[in-house]
Amino acid sequence: MLIDKPLPELRRYRGRNPRPADFTRYWREALRELDATPVQPELVPNREIDVPGVECFDLWFTGVGGARVYAKYLRPKAPIGRRHPAVLQFHGYSGNSGDWLGKVPYVAAGFCVAALDCRGQGGRSTDAGAVQGNTLNGHIIRGLDDPDDRKLLFRSLYLDTVQLARVVMSRPEVNPDRLGAMGASQGGGLTLACAALEPRIRRAAPVYPFLCDYQRVWEMDLAKDAYAELRDYFRRFDPCHEREADVFRKLGYIDCQHLAPMIKGEILMYTGLMDQICPPSTQFAAYNHIRARKEMVLYPDFGHEWLPGEADRTLRFMLPLAR
Repeated sequence: MLIDKPLPELRRYRGRNPRPADFTRYWREALRELDATPVQPELVPNREIDVPGVECFDLWFTGVGGARVYAKYLRPKAPIGRRHPAVLQFHGYSGNSGDWLGKVPYVAAGFCVAALDCRGQGGRSTDAGAVQGNTLNGHIIRGLDDPDDRKLLFRSLYLDTVQLARVVMSRPEVNPDRLGAMGASQGGGLTLACAALEPRIRRAAPVYPFLCDYQRVWEMDLAKDAYAELRDYFRRFDPCHEREADVFRKLGYIDCQHLAPMIKGEILMYTGLMDQICPPSTQFAAYNHIRARKEMVLYPDFGHEWLPGEADRTLRFMLPLAR
């Protein structure tokens, strides 16, 4: 069964969604805004679980627009002065940073772990509109109708991943030269964005990344599930598609395929060739733009689901950071 382009074509595919002419300037200015944002980090001990050798904290920091952003932070109990590698974890669309326990294997391997709650989704972070909690509906299209291209919500989300990386690298127990990032679906897209915008990320493992090549999703008639808001947007706000070209141009600012050439660290990416939520061609669009050392692991019979062996392989991929 073939749901997308044949594999030889996927390996050559370079994407459909246009790249805005001022894309480089857009992200350069975004990073300058982040530089000017007071971080105000706060680390609060959390004792929800008590695991020998592990310390857990609630981590708060300020993102662009003044949002207070939350992450779970875990570190090994170790003698003062020792510096550890660290890994950032990013969750799927509408989710949250997950349970503490799932992060313990990385702490056992010597890593500090920071798991982000995306603003306005299923965790504790504050949305850009200063509303705590869930404002999930329409995150991809948030800001499309604002004349200021900087109002795209995912611009803020991508910058939150960078701010988290900076906060973690500034910790005295962290070696800033040994930082990894990982996540699946939305978390995979955020992993790509973080690795692009924070070039000190040494290793990144995106799993079937979301947020890539929006126009291809539309043309495949797969604007459903995670991408359903694209169809909703056109039906509600542009039913005759009079502004279609500008919609996809603007989405190009938050398209991970256009950020991918900026990645410096090594990439291990996973793609299921039966994926009808984040189609394989959209994932290849990002992968094929990566210029850094990279590898793609293909699952021919799997879609947007649990991939056997992925978690173990990702841990092995990250372990050199701990040596």
